Amino acid sequence: MVLTACPVGLRGDLTRWLLEISPGVFVGHVSARVREELWERITGLVKDGRAIMVYSARNEQHLAFKVHRPDWIPTDCDGLELVKRPKGAEKASMAGHIKHGWSNASKYRKIKKFDK
Repeated sequence: MVLTACPVGLRGDLTRWLLEISPGVFVGHVSARVREELWERITGLVKDGRAIMVYSARNEQHLAFKVHRPDWIPTDCDGLELVKRPKGAEKASMAGHIKHGWSNASKYRKIKKFDK
């Protein structure tokens, strides 16, 4: 399970059944009944956050997954479960990270160089 922007109490609650190997990332081997109960609990308590659960399944991929409040949309493609990015999602997520031009340090070095 991967939880994003979830309450701390929910993370603590999940550590009863699963190991938290990184903040918000839980792994473990539980029965299908426990897995479904955990998913119901997560979707009820996650509030504004997101949750992804990946588990073993008897299919061609040998896995299945569930998502709660996804940014990307799970899509069936000829029997394979894939994740589809909404159009423009990449540009929107990268818009804040792209910086145009030179760094401030580079600008200061040029100013000092040309002032002499």
